[in-house]
Amino acid sequence: MLKTALLLVNVMIAIALLLSLWRLIQGPSLADRILALDTLYINSIALIILLGMYMGSPLYFEAALLIALLGFVSTAALCKYLLRGDIIE
Repeated sequence: MLKTALLLVNVMIAIALLLSLWRLIQGPSLADRILALDTLYINSIALIILLGMYMGSPLYFEAALLIALLGFVSTAALCKYLLRGDIIE
């Protein structure tokens, strides 16, 4: 029963990834594209965690943590670039 639920949630998150990718490509403004990129990496973290639950391996959780850290830093850098025009002051 748990395996079936995990597969169903994986399909739903994959659909969310495709919709985020569509917003990333077609977003009307740069801010929409940054938010779509942020949503894209959050959904990928969810997929990796669900894969770790499906496989029963704690290694996937460490990979999800690394992606979360890199995603946060990249979103902050892109937002700072959008606001000020340069990243390093």
